Amino acid sequence: MSTTQSERLRGLLEPLVSAAELDLEEIEVSRAGRRRMLRITVDSDDGVELDACAELSRAISEKLDETDAMGEGEYVLEVSSPGADRPLTQHRHYVRATGRLVKLQLHSDGAAEELVARILTVDDEGLDLEVPGVKGRKPTARRVAFDEIAKARVEIEFNRKDKKEEEA
Repeated sequence: MSTTQSERLRGLLEPLVSAAELDLEEIEVSRAGRRRMLRITVDSDDGVELDACAELSRAISEKLDETDAMGEGEYVLEVSSPGADRPLTQHRHYVRATGRLVKLQLHSDGAAEELVARILTVDDEGLDLEVPGVKGRKPTARRVAFDEIAKARVEIEFNRKDKKEEEA
């Protein structure tokens, strides 16, 4: 997708996404046979309900039909939330992952390190983490600056308590 088309789509769709109180995470245009595929990824601090995706999809479809942003020809529109394996790349992603277990690939002084830890707090400079103890040892605290993080993603926990369960 050309930069100008990407910028044009973002400018066109961002107000609709914001009006739905969501964040526009990604816009991707690709080919699917003869058709083009427009994938819009949205998120929020509280996650995204299926109904919100459906409602937003209708609004985006109407807006795209009013303009020539997708050009001539058929396309498929898909509006969804990010998957569980989405990389953490923005500050808000780390804030939303507070309390979650994450896998970090760190780089500092030319050395690479992999770390699995729970995010306790997030500020403008980095993360305060709880590194699980090994073989019965107590967890330890660790601070990681954002500029040390090469890659990060949430680890799936099947026995993790949901925020709603903890509040009850």
